[in-house]
Amino acid sequence: MANPVRILVVGCGHMGTSHAKAYHDLSGFEIVGVVSRGEKSRRALLDAIGAEYPQFSEFEEALAATSPDAVSINTYPDTHASYAKKCFESGCHVFLEKPIAETVAEAEEVVAAAQKAGRKLVIGYILRVHPTWAKFVETARTLGKPLVMRMNLNQQSSGDMWATHKQLMRSMSPIVDCGVHYVDMMCLMTQSRPVRVSAIGARLSEEMQPGMYNYGQLQVTFSDGSVGWYEAGWGPMMSDVAFFIKDVVGPQGCVSITGVQEGEVASDDIEGHSKAGRLRLHHSELADDGSFAKADDIIECADEPDHDGLCLLEQEVFLDAIVNDRDLSDHMADAVNSLRIVIAADQSFRTGETVDLPNL
Repeated sequence: MANPVRILVVGCGHMGTSHAKAYHDLSGFEIVGVVSRGEKSRRALLDAIGAEYPQFSEFEEALAATSPDAVSINTYPDTHASYAKKCFESGCHVFLEKPIAETVAEAEEVVAAAQKAGRKLVIGYILRVHPTWAKFVETARTLGKPLVMRMNLNQQSSGDMWATHKQLMRSMSPIVDCGVHYVDMMCLMTQSRPVRVSAIGARLSEEMQPGMYNYGQLQVTFSDGSVGWYEAGWGPMMSDVAFFIKDVVGPQGCVSITGVQEGEVASDDIEGHSKAGRLRLHHSELADDGSFAKADDIIECADEPDHDGLCLLEQEVFLDAIVNDRDLSDHMADAVNSLRIVIAADQSFRTGETVDLPNL
C-alpha cells in the first residue's frame, strides 16, 4: 500500500474540525499537525477526534517543521490566498475552504501557483459532493429553459456565532462568503454563461467595521435567459422565517428543497445548512380539463450524509485527486467563476449599478 498523504490542518474551527475527523478516519491520510493561534480551539479539535497530534500556533512555523505533502486551509478568508501560495511554494497539495480568495485577482494567482507547482488544489464546495444537491441539479436540468433560481440562507445569530460572523465580515459580506456556493449551483444548473449581476444590501448593525453590510441580495442573469437570486443576512436581527429557500422553476415545472424549515433546523445551525430534507418536483403539464395532469413527486432524502459525512466525501475527492493525478482545471476555473460573480455583486451594491461580466 502507498504511503499515506501527510497533511497539516490549519484552522481548528467548525470546518477544520470536520475535515480533521475525515483525515483521522481515512487511511490514505496521516495528520502531522494542527494549527491555530488559540490553544483552546486546538484542544477542542483534538478532543473531537479523540487523538493527539503536534500543535502549532503559527502557520509558517508548522509548515517548516512538518514538511507535509498536503495542507488543509480552514482559516478566515483573508488568509486563504497567502497561505495557499506559500503551500504551493513548499511543494504541497492544498485543500482550501471557500472562498478561494478575497479578490478575483488573488484567486487567479492561487490557481496559477497550483498549476506552476504541479500540485492539486481542491476548494471546499461541499454542495458538489452532496448526493441530494446533485439530484437537485440533475432535476433542475429537466425543467427546460430558461430557469428561475431562487435561493437564500439567512442566519439569526447571537453569542459566539454572531462573533464569528463579525469576524468573517472583516473580509467580506454574507452574499460573497456564502454566495459562492449557491451561484456555483446555479451555474451547474443552467450550464450557461453568467452575463450580468446586480445587488442590493443593507447595514443593519453598527458592530461591524465601517463600510460593511450584513444583509444582501444578488441577482444574476445568464446568456440562455435564465435568472437567479441569492439572499443572505447574518446577525441577531435577522428573521427566523423563510430563511432557507432553494427553489428552481422552468417551463416544465419546478423543484424545491423542502422539509428543512419545518421545525427541523434553526437558521444559525451550521450542521443543518447542508441538510436537504426532501425534494418536491412539480409538473406544469395540464390535462384536457385544465387540471394538473400529474401529481407532485416527493423525493425523500432521509439517508443523506451529515456534515461530517459530507466533509469525508470532500476529502475522498482530494485524496483521489492526489493519488490518481486527476485534472482539476474545470474545478479551479469554476471556483474562480463563482467568486467573480459574487465579487461583481458586491461591486454592484457599492456603486448602485449593474455589472456586466466578461465573456471568458
